[in-house]
Amino acid sequence: MRAAAGAADVAALDAVVPTCRACPRLVEWRELVGIEKRAAFRDETYWARPVPGFGDPRARVLVVGLAPAAHGANRTGRMFTGDRSGDFLFAAMHRTGFASQATSTSRDDGLTLTDVRVTAPVRCAPPANDPTPQERRTCGPFLARELALLRPQVVVVLGAFGWQALLSTLGEQGWAVPRPRPPFAHGTEVVLSHPSIGSLTVLGCFHVSQQNTFTGRLTPEMLDAVLRRARALVGPSG
Repeated sequence: MRAAAGAADVAALDAVVPTCRACPRLVEWRELVGIEKRAAFRDETYWARPVPGFGDPRARVLVVGLAPAAHGANRTGRMFTGDRSGDFLFAAMHRTGFASQATSTSRDDGLTLTDVRVTAPVRCAPPANDPTPQERRTCGPFLARELALLRPQVVVVLGAFGWQALLSTLGEQGWAVPRPRPPFAHGTEVVLSHPSIGSLTVLGCFHVSQQNTFTGRLTPEMLDAVLRRARALVGPSG
C-alpha cells in the first residue's frame, strides 16, 4: 500500500493497483472466478486482478461504486465494464455528456470519459458482492491516493457502502465530515470543506445494481438527474 501512497500521478496509481495481493480471501475468489468462468464467457481470458479506476485523469467528477463485479470488471479489467450495471451507468453518462458512447463491453471498445472518472473503494471482486470492513480498510489507500491526485469538485457515490467508505477516507484526509455522519440516501447532497483544498460536494445515488434498476428503485431519469446536478456544480467541461 506504500506504493499507492507514492504514486506520482493517476497513471502510476493505475499501474500499481493490479499488483495488489493484500487480501487473501479476495485474491482466492477473483482468481477462482477467472478459472471457472461463466458459460457465456468460457472462451475469454478473465482479468482476475484488482481493477484500477477508469476515466479522465483530470476529472472534476468522481463516481464511486462498491467493487468490481465477478463477471463484469473482474473479467474485462475495467470498472463497470461488461455487465448490466455498467450498461446502465454508461448509458446515463452518455446521455449527460460525460461518455463518448452508451455501451461498454471491453477495455478496447473505444469508450472515453470526459471530466469524470469511475472507481470503487474495493478493487477486487468479493464473494457475494460483499467485502468485509477490513478488506475495505486494506484497500483504502488506493481511494485515498486517487482523491488526493484528482482533487475532484464533486463525488457521486453509488450506494451506502461507497458512501461510508468515502466519508471515512475524506475524514482521514482532513475534510470536515459532520458528526454524526450524514446518512446515505438517494439525492442527498453534502458540501464538505478542507482547510487547504477548499470545498467538495458529495452526491448520493442508489447503486446501479440490477436489484435496483430491474425493480425501478433506480430509474434512468433518477440517475440522469444526479449526473446533471454534478455537471451543473462543476460547469461546462474545458
